Amino acid sequence: MTGQESKTPLLDGINLPSDLRKLEEDQLRQLADELRTEVIDAVSVTGGHLGAGLGVVELTTAIHYVFDTPNDILIWDVGHQCYPHKILTGRRDRIRTLRQGGGLSGFTKRSESEYDPFGAAHSSTSMSAGLGFAIGRDLKGGANNVIAVIGDGAMTAGMAYEAMNNAGAGDSKLIVILNDNEMSIAPPVGALNNYLTRLLSSKNYRKIREFGKEIVEKLPHPVEIAAKRAEEYARGMVTGGTLFEELGFYYMGPIDGHNMDHLVPVLQNLRDSDVPGPVLLHCVTVKGKGYGPAEESYDKYHGVSKFDVVTGAQQKGKSNAPSYTKVFAESLIQEAERDDTIVGITGAMPDGTGMDLFGAAFPDRMFDVGIAEQHGVTFAAGLAAEGMKPFVTIYSTFLQRAYDQIVHDVAIQKLPVKFAIDRAGLIGADGQTHAGAFDIAYLSCLPGMVVMACADEAELRHMVATAVAHGDGPIAFRYPRGEAVGVEMPERGEVLEIGRGRIMREGTKLAILSFGGRLAEVLKAADELAARGYPATVADARFAKPLDTDLLERLAREHEVLLTIEEGAIGGFASRVLDHLARHDLLADGLKVRPMMLPDRFQDQDSPYNMYEDAGLNAAQIVVEALTALGEEATDVGAGAAE
Repeated sequence: MTGQESKTPLLDGINLPSDLRKLEEDQLRQLADELRTEVIDAVSVTGGHLGAGLGVVELTTAIHYVFDTPNDILIWDVGHQCYPHKILTGRRDRIRTLRQGGGLSGFTKRSESEYDPFGAAHSSTSMSAGLGFAIGRDLKGGANNVIAVIGDGAMTAGMAYEAMNNAGAGDSKLIVILNDNEMSIAPPVGALNNYLTRLLSSKNYRKIREFGKEIVEKLPHPVEIAAKRAEEYARGMVTGGTLFEELGFYYMGPIDGHNMDHLVPVLQNLRDSDVPGPVLLHCVTVKGKGYGPAEESYDKYHGVSKFDVVTGAQQKGKSNAPSYTKVFAESLIQEAERDDTIVGITGAMPDGTGMDLFGAAFPDRMFDVGIAEQHGVTFAAGLAAEGMKPFVTIYSTFLQRAYDQIVHDVAIQKLPVKFAIDRAGLIGADGQTHAGAFDIAYLSCLPGMVVMACADEAELRHMVATAVAHGDGPIAFRYPRGEAVGVEMPERGEVLEIGRGRIMREGTKLAILSFGGRLAEVLKAADELAARGYPATVADARFAKPLDTDLLERLAREHEVLLTIEEGAIGGFASRVLDHLARHDLLADGLKVRPMMLPDRFQDQDSPYNMYEDAGLNAAQIVVEALTALGEEATDVGAGAAE
């Protein structure tokens, strides 16, 4: 820097962990402080996940200092805590491209770096993947370490315990670090606990303990039982690790996850240990550590927009339109005021789904089940069987994890569970892992399932009312992330006739049948087509299942070209349309059908506009598709279009 000293002199000399390992141990505290400064500054520019990353700055630094990454495998659960890791592993020069088009992913990603051995953006996968790496290493005769860092929130998911149950039954060396930043699942951290953890992680103590176990097993049975119970009681009193021990893990902790003097020697002991089997190190950390606004309001700084580093004030978009999520929450509250059988369920996302608003209005009727979507769906099935009206409110991408429960516990039993599917379609900065691309396909194939998608916020309000009234089996409705269209809102939702769409405008040769949130773009496309002399009939399908077959057959018979538009993957709405047309010989008279949907590939993060441009679902691309199908030249389409 010219004319002023760098704020990050140690960090400036580090490109890879091998550089970090050249530092003296007493320099790590300063490096961690500089790393925290860099994370805060970078996220203030890009937005993204802030609190989780700040909470693991010291842990990240210590792991890369002690272990020989990337030879030693380091897996981050969820991945939203990986920004400090990215800075230390050769990506600092691109850290201000986080979550931008062509930039770094906001999560770990195998194709991005050899230091990301396993991609993760959904929770609770690290121990399962880590065990796979560990057993694969053993089968190949390797000797490297495998470290899985999992947050306490991820421990609410059953998959974590499935992995622990499997790992604990074997003798493959696996190091699991529990990053405990919210739960209190063990005694408070203190000097005695830190000292004991260092002691318990040492080679000598572990050898003595293993020797003690051998002695106990040779005692007469009653004495053996008493000895084991005494040990279990003592371990529980000292470390709080009885649960993990019962699952076959050697438990250590809790330890202060921000204290380098404690972290480094314990990690070194784990690195050098030759005792087989999995171990769990319990680190207590503070979410948002080192940045006042994030520490004081960790929920609001979990994921942030661009913000002012000095004040912490986040930049918010200016719009008169409400968010779809808020419209859903307010509509459900309105219905619940009249119907006390309505309950809400979410999976660790009350703020993101609007269930926080519902919970404030009806605290006894909102249930946050944690990161446990499978349980949440079957829990809802039980509620429905008892005569309640459960609304399972989960992002499209997360609902995928409960598919077996949707099939077996809900659909087969024809239970009237209501699925409110937030984040439908492409959502921008979180990219491929969070896109709501598949729910139309994976729900529409289920017998008895009703599948709706709203074109605007007024339609969403109607669909909430429709879901409340529907009692003949399960029903789902999907809606996008972000700001709504800005249409006039009804005072209360109307119950829609199941399987009936609506005509938005009449045309001649061309018909466009839209399902979901691209209707505004379809109407823009129709305006341009009309200006070119091709007025189009535009219809809003509303339902993918059951289809409005009367509307579909009319569009097919009265037009030369039919375009279908959906923000979902191949196998969804268009597939059902084409199936009906083929079965009723409506393709025989020369009807040209052009399905437009998301491409058959995973799309990297970008702005929503650019992602839909890449998918070919913006107005100009709809115009080009229509003109081409009509046999006309598509010149100067969308000239001057801007995001």
